[in-house]
Amino acid sequence: MNMSSSTYKSYNGSVIFSVLLHALVVSCISRHNVVGRGLDEGGRAGYKPSSIFVFGDSTSDPGNNNFVRTAFRSNFPPYGHDFPNQVATGRFTNGRLVSDFVAEHIGVKKYVPPYLDPKLTIEDLKTGVSFASAASGFDPLTPLLISGVISLPRQLEYFEEYRTKMEAAIGKNETDALVKNALYMISAGTNDFVVNYFTFPIRRKTYDVPSYIDFVLQHIHHFMQGLMEMGARRIGFAGLGPIGCLPGVITLHPNNGFLKRGCIEPISAAARDFNTKLEIELKTLQSNSSFQGSRIAVLDVYTTADDIVRNQKFGFEEVTSGCCGTGIIETSMLCNSMTPLCSNTSKYYFFDAIHPTEKAYGITSLAIQPTIDYLIKD
Repeated sequence: MNMSSSTYKSYNGSVIFSVLLHALVVSCISRHNVVGRGLDEGGRAGYKPSSIFVFGDSTSDPGNNNFVRTAFRSNFPPYGHDFPNQVATGRFTNGRLVSDFVAEHIGVKKYVPPYLDPKLTIEDLKTGVSFASAASGFDPLTPLLISGVISLPRQLEYFEEYRTKMEAAIGKNETDALVKNALYMISAGTNDFVVNYFTFPIRRKTYDVPSYIDFVLQHIHHFMQGLMEMGARRIGFAGLGPIGCLPGVITLHPNNGFLKRGCIEPISAAARDFNTKLEIELKTLQSNSSFQGSRIAVLDVYTTADDIVRNQKFGFEEVTSGCCGTGIIETSMLCNSMTPLCSNTSKYYFFDAIHPTEKAYGITSLAIQPTIDYLIKD
């Protein structure tokens, strides 16, 4: 159903609240063999990827923003509160991300490192990295709103650079095989809608919500085509969650704000419409004869998040505010070592006003495991 932009309320907030939404939900073997062979539950030989590559925003950035000129980072406490040794790696949460859990599930590694970390060895690179950057998005305008973050096209350029490095280290044939048989995860798009479309007025002047969805999908098509031309074949693309339920988004809503904490349905409805069209777009890409042997799937993160936030499943006690500070505005630099922290992160779905906790990410990873298994099976 087509809906004009007037159907959706304008969610203008102060500049500080706009900044707070920068990194939304925005807005995962052997280290020596390029391709591994594993056993499935029935004991049969099966495909086992030897590496994982991740692209996206803060939902999959393990610390790339630490190495670029942007203020939008999380490499300080209380981020990393439940990470080993309480290290604030640059992940926008208290522990691991979904991509970390997936990487462990497929037998590659427990933590997916940021590509820009200069300390990575060839063995680290061989098993996969994340190119993701907090606050990024598919709309070319989105990463410009938060200065210094890495756009999705630039992430693809880094992947091409990665290929060049690996060819020099292990040879072209091995690199081609590594890239072809890896698992790919993409998690971005929330910033395009919550920060770009629903907070700033620029895109709303030109697009209603359905046409903006189509605009974002055009850029996703170009991104996916570029990624697959570089050799990617097994790709999991995370859809949007119920982004109208993010605490920071609820705070921005003029009718709710600080007093009445409830999900903003029109924004979540836009996410559902996007997810429906995304699935159609990805099916079209998979059927493209130029990319034979590809296996692409949408990773449904909406259902689990909706079950937790709306239906109170999985035992979370607080789902409308984060663990950090008041939980309704704090993220990035406003969630810092001086900010009060809740006593038990496992009771919270959100760690800050935008990003889920490690427990929430772990539950999400379990929910998408059947799809991940489909992507990597022979």
